[in-house]
Amino acid sequence: MCFVFLRVFYRIRRSGSHHIPAKGPVLIVANHQSYLDPPIVGVMCMHRALHFVARVGLFENRFFSWLITSYNSIPIRENTGDIAAMKEAIRRLDRGAAVLIFPEGSRTEDGSMTEFKRGVSILLKRATCPVVPIAIEGAFESWPRGRKWPRLLGARIAARAAPAIPHDELLKDGTDAALRRLESIIDGMRLELRAELRAHTGGKFPPAGRADAPSYSSSVSSSAEPGRTE
Repeated sequence: MCFVFLRVFYRIRRSGSHHIPAKGPVLIVANHQSYLDPPIVGVMCMHRALHFVARVGLFENRFFSWLITSYNSIPIRENTGDIAAMKEAIRRLDRGAAVLIFPEGSRTEDGSMTEFKRGVSILLKRATCPVVPIAIEGAFESWPRGRKWPRLLGARIAARAAPAIPHDELLKDGTDAALRRLESIIDGMRLELRAELRAHTGGKFPPAGRADAPSYSSSVSSSAEPGRTE
């Protein structure tokens, strides 16, 4: 149902889904643009179930709490270094699950990426499994913060997964370097997708804005394979 919705209204373009392992533990790390992000990553990973790390505020409504809990969500308290949530995510990875986390902690204010929270380094260090970076683009313009309902006309969305990075390779220079590497890969793919969406819409979408510039002063690079769009 999510795929049909995203395909009909946003003509979602997916690439790199084959990089997400079909079985075994994997940590999926993505940028956070809007409320649409979890289903976007979900349709990138339709060949297996996902477990979502979600901010605790989303569990305040009883019905919505039941709904997202039934879809394997793990509540996490922002800006507190929620060790209990990290331990639960690690337990699920140890059982062979695919866990999705948004290391920025909250949705972007302007479409650009913000620095990954250092608390995520605990998960990266202790979850001895491959990590798959995923970039999302167009979701901010489709449903920005402060807008009650998503935009349904004229918007486009794209998502791309990079090859899985083995745990030892990612952590070889320490957790801080691992976070910076993931930021660089994801932001690089995000900018590629932004350019591709403009090419496919004749420059109409997404509109020019802060997200046109790299989110970090260091050069950004991508490990994704271009050209494989579904």
